[in-house]
Amino acid sequence: MTVLLLMVAGGLAGSLGAMLGIGGGIVLVPALVLLFGIPVEDAVPASLMCVVANSCAAAAGYVHNHLSDIRLGLTLELSTVLGAIFGGLVAAMVAPAMVAVVFGLFTFYVALQMLLLRAPRQEPATLDDYSPTNYPLGISGSFVAGGLSALLGVGGGPLKVPLMSYGMRVPFKVASATSNLMIGVTGAASVAAYALRGHLKLALVSPLVVGVLGGAYVGSLLMPKVPTPVLKKLFALVLLVVASQMLWKGGAGLWPNMLK
Repeated sequence: MTVLLLMVAGGLAGSLGAMLGIGGGIVLVPALVLLFGIPVEDAVPASLMCVVANSCAAAAGYVHNHLSDIRLGLTLELSTVLGAIFGGLVAAMVAPAMVAVVFGLFTFYVALQMLLLRAPRQEPATLDDYSPTNYPLGISGSFVAGGLSALLGVGGGPLKVPLMSYGMRVPFKVASATSNLMIGVTGAASVAAYALRGHLKLALVSPLVVGVLGGAYVGSLLMPKVPTPVLKKLFALVLLVVASQMLWKGGAGLWPNMLK
């Protein structure tokens, strides 16, 4: 039964990750911690492996449909990988409860961002109708996204998509597809540090990856058809609940140490 539930959780995370370009880690990490009782230090690398699987399943379809901006993705990915390596090294020095608090704050920020930020007017639907701007912001923001990917297991997508969409004037669906192309490389760079420390549990990862592959395939088919603003706002409400739960769990672990 637990294996089946892990596959279902992976499928949900994979479909949402493929549609929004966030890799699914922002759903999967709190689900593993809060619902399955998995320690944060084991949940994060499992999520990162699922981010890699999500990218492999979704990116091919987006490239085939000319939604992914390969040139932009390659430009930003070098900075992202450097940030992921840095974040993986820092993660070894951070307490699991602190990671939970940071994840809760980050999730709360993403939820508010989805609810409050307005989408650009009359977005073009293909690569032929736009040109990215503000590359310095994109490169520096990608370094931060890579660091958060390693520290929180979210693949960097929750930062990359709004960074490209609002900071570089990339159409939202193109930003989402391009993020899916990049997060696999970012996740692979991030997970190595956890694997070397023995936190990558294959018995946990295997059913999750099976679910993620199926969910990502379905999500990549639905993304061009689903109204993105509606999906983002519904997802944001879920993220607000997840953020409050993660902040409570992390705070419960930090308060006893702070009071000593």
